[in-house]
Amino acid sequence: MSIAVTGATGHLGRLVIADLLERGVAPAGIAAVVRDADKAADLAASGVEVRVADYDRPASFKNAFAAGDRVLLISGNEVGRRVPQHTAVVDAAAEAGVSLLAYTGVLGGPAADFVLADEHKATEEAVLASGLPYVFLRNGWYTEVYTANLPAVLEHGAVIGNAGDGRVASAARADYAAAAAAVLTGEGHENKAYDLSGDTAWSFPEYAATVAELSGREVAYHDVSAAERQEILVGVGVPADFAAVLVDVDRAIGEGLLAGTSGEMSRLIGRPTTPLRETVAVELRALGV
Repeated sequence: MSIAVTGATGHLGRLVIADLLERGVAPAGIAAVVRDADKAADLAASGVEVRVADYDRPASFKNAFAAGDRVLLISGNEVGRRVPQHTAVVDAAAEAGVSLLAYTGVLGGPAADFVLADEHKATEEAVLASGLPYVFLRNGWYTEVYTANLPAVLEHGAVIGNAGDGRVASAARADYAAAAAAVLTGEGHENKAYDLSGDTAWSFPEYAATVAELSGREVAYHDVSAAERQEILVGVGVPADFAAVLVDVDRAIGEGLLAGTSGEMSRLIGRPTTPLRETVAVELRALGV
C-alpha cells in the first residue's frame, strides 16, 4: 500500500509529500503521480515512487493506483476541463480498489454559490457515485493566491477588487497540505467532509493596510464595480472567461461565502493556521522588500 498524491509536482502536491515525509512516512510508501517524470526527478532521487499519468489521458491512470492505496486527488488547475479530468482519476481509483480517496474541493461544498465551485461539486458527486471510501477536503482560499500579486500591488500602490468589505478566511498553502497529510496518515476520516479555512477572516482593506505597514509603502484598497474589474483584468491579459470567474469570486467574497472560520483546519493540523501577516512578510522578504 502507498499514499498516492496526484499533481505531485505542483505547489500543493510538493508540500503534501514534504509533510508526509516529516510525519515519518517512508519515501517508498509514497507515490507521486505526475504528468512529467523529469519534473519529479528530485522526488525519485529521495526514494519516492514516481508514477506517470495525465489527467487528459484517462487510460494513463490504469496503473497509477494499486489496491489498498490511499489517494489524494488534488484538483486540476485547468478551469473548464476539470470534471472529465477528475472523473478519470475517480474511475481509475475505483477500478484499482483504493482504500481511501481524498479530494481537495472548495469551501462550502454543495452550498458554495459561485462559478468556480461548480466543477468541485460535480467531482464530489462523481466520488460519491463511485462508492469509494472518501474524504472531502473543502479548501478555502490560499493566502498565496493574493501574495503572488504583490509585485503589481507594490508597483501600483493598490489592491483592486470588487468584494466590498467582504472577508476571506484564507490560510497558507502549507496549512492545507498539512491537513491533507493528517487525513492521509490518520484514521477515522472515512466518508467525512471538512470545511478547511484560516482561523481569522480578513478584508481587502485590511490586506492592503498590512502590505503597506510591512513594506513601508503606500498601498490602498480600491473597490470597483464588477464591470470595471472585468475590464481591468482583461486589460492586463487575463482571458475574458477566466476574468469573469475571478470577478464572480469577489462577488462571493462580498456576500460572505468565503469568510467561514470553522476551526476544522487547526484541529486537523494540531496548531493555529498561518496568519495573513506572516505570509505577507515572507513574500515581501522574498521580493527583497
